[in-house]
Amino acid sequence: MSDQTPEIAQAAPASAPGAAGEKTQGRGYRKTREGLVVSDKMDKTVVVAVEDRFKHPLYGKVVRRTSRLKAHDERNDAGVGDRVLLMETRPLSASKRWRIVEILEKAK
Repeated sequence: MSDQTPEIAQAAPASAPGAAGEKTQGRGYRKTREGLVVSDKMDKTVVVAVEDRFKHPLYGKVVRRTSRLKAHDERNDAGVGDRVLLMETRPLSASKRWRIVEILEKAK
């Protein structure tokens, strides 16, 4: 009987996904974008222009589409002209859903 006890004791560990005591789920996939800072006039916020290039489905021309995203910059390090890496995050304000992960290249 004692040789069967270790097999029963090997239940799912508490850190395994779907364990009985676990209430929170792991983080999902977060989008990342690379863009150019176009405004840094706000406190702890920068506006980043992210360019999306794609081929037009009918005519084949490469189309450039630019979206302006507001991103959180905790230390106010980024300046106009810097290339930055953004990551999606929870809503930080009415229009801010991105944060700066790193400054890839400082403006000259």
